Amino acid sequence: MAPADTDLSPLADAIGIIDRGLRDIQQRQIIPSNEVADLLLDLRLLLLAAEVADTPVV
Repeated sequence: MAPADTDLSPLADAIGIIDRGLRDIQQRQIIPSNEVADLLLDLRLLLLAAEVADTPVV
């Protein structure tokens, strides 16, 4: 995998999570706050893991 591909992988994963979450809630008019919080937490953890993976070990 090329370095440019690894830079986009966490972003692509986050976009996939967003798309799935939006597709799941698209037909509902009321969305429980815990579902929104779960989606945001999933995104945060994914992006944090990607950031940690990119941090060089000294």
